[in-house]
Amino acid sequence: MAWTYLILAGLFEMFGVLMINKLNKDRNATSFLLLFAGFGLSFLFLSMAMKTLPMGTAYAVWTGIGASGGAILGMIFYGEPKNILRILFITLVLGSAVGLKLVS
Repeated sequence: MAWTYLILAGLFEMFGVLMINKLNKDRNATSFLLLFAGFGLSFLFLSMAMKTLPMGTAYAVWTGIGASGGAILGMIFYGEPKNILRILFITLVLGSAVGLKLVS
């Protein structure tokens, strides 16, 4: 169950990152509340995952999902560059997260 919580934490981290961009474009209460909810749920699920998983593993996977997911969503929704090196390095981050799961 801890890995499920960790994946949910990463997904809410990605949502929070999207909401940062939304808040920068639309300065309103709804954007702020969505940003707060996204990061709040991310930290909640991360703390639940860390009850079982080692802190280093949980934090590395969480940040990997958030960082690579944010980069991928930026490419999809905001027209950020999609060059091969960028995709390669995102793949390396995700591969490292999978590797940590395999050795945990």
